[in-house]
Amino acid sequence: MNAVKQISCFLRNPARTHCARIVSRLNFRQTNAPIGIWKFHTSCGLLGDIQEINMRPQVYVTRPDYAEVGMELLREECDVSCWDGACPVPRDELLKNVGGKDGIFCALTEKIDVELLDQAGPNLKVVATISVGYDHIDVAECKKRGIRVGYTPDVLTDATAELTMALLLATGRRLFEANKEVYNGGWQSWEPAWMCGPGLKGSTVGVIGFGRIGQEVAKRLVPFKPANILYHSRSNHPYEAEQVGAEKASLDELLMRSDYVVVLCELTPKTHHIIDAEALSKMKPNAILINTSRGGCVDQDALFEALQTGKIRAAGLDVTTPEPLPLDSPLLTLRNIVLLPHIGSADIATRQEMSRITACNILAGLKGIKMMGRRFHKEN
Repeated sequence: MNAVKQISCFLRNPARTHCARIVSRLNFRQTNAPIGIWKFHTSCGLLGDIQEINMRPQVYVTRPDYAEVGMELLREECDVSCWDGACPVPRDELLKNVGGKDGIFCALTEKIDVELLDQAGPNLKVVATISVGYDHIDVAECKKRGIRVGYTPDVLTDATAELTMALLLATGRRLFEANKEVYNGGWQSWEPAWMCGPGLKGSTVGVIGFGRIGQEVAKRLVPFKPANILYHSRSNHPYEAEQVGAEKASLDELLMRSDYVVVLCELTPKTHHIIDAEALSKMKPNAILINTSRGGCVDQDALFEALQTGKIRAAGLDVTTPEPLPLDSPLLTLRNIVLLPHIGSADIATRQEMSRITACNILAGLKGIKMMGRRFHKEN
């Protein structure tokens, strides 16, 4: 960004208008100082020589407990302000604090919409989310305003694939049900049919969404010797599918043939409630549904009815709508469901790397260089 535009942004911020009279009488040139530092020289001696004015970018961080590696990177070149509660920032607090900021470091819990962008004002140049999903950001509106959007692809692929496998096994083999029996006295003696569930060997596993995470889940399935791995995706992945022996199938075929249905697709208008009452009716009565993508991909009312009436055997969810799931949710009354609090990426090294990438995306967005993960429009 050239110096004239920097000064223009500086003057448009109401918090900085007290400097307008001074700046209007200055000639300026860029220094070799870090991003945002400019040196000014007076055109007359009335004000004396002003050597330097700090115009470091202002970045708002939506909570204080992101991994420190990312925060350190931001503090080196930016002035960072942060919500101080170890919980999602309240909406009114968020709106109150984004005004005049150059960048926003956010998570899935913050809705970045027209209202917030209006409140942030014309200084805002970049929004970076510490997530692989970005459906909480109005990407089209950001694009219209020239605001760059960053996210964290790839880094959480392995962690989410591992969690998906853990959830699949825990749901199929009824691990949480069995664990409770140890504590409540239900474990009395060995019984031949007690706590039995279906294994993966010889089963058919259907994966909805065969992107990075879907492919990694398929690789992890292979050692368990399923008879078939099916995948449904808007794109063909012949090479990746061949590596794991996967077969592309229509959604209906996948639902009807699979013993396990694993939802790993991106949430878009087309995939919203891709698992609805009709889809559930096509599944086998002994089928198990796993969702580690987005809560909006599954119609939870339809899922509750299917689980309660035995239309499918069980379900395992790491994502729900809303999050957190209310304590009066009907899903919590069921025995044949495993519910996790959206911990797909909750691997220590992964969360640290997500923080670093998000910070790097903000710095790259401010400097106008390529971001590690970026989105300017949603894909269909």
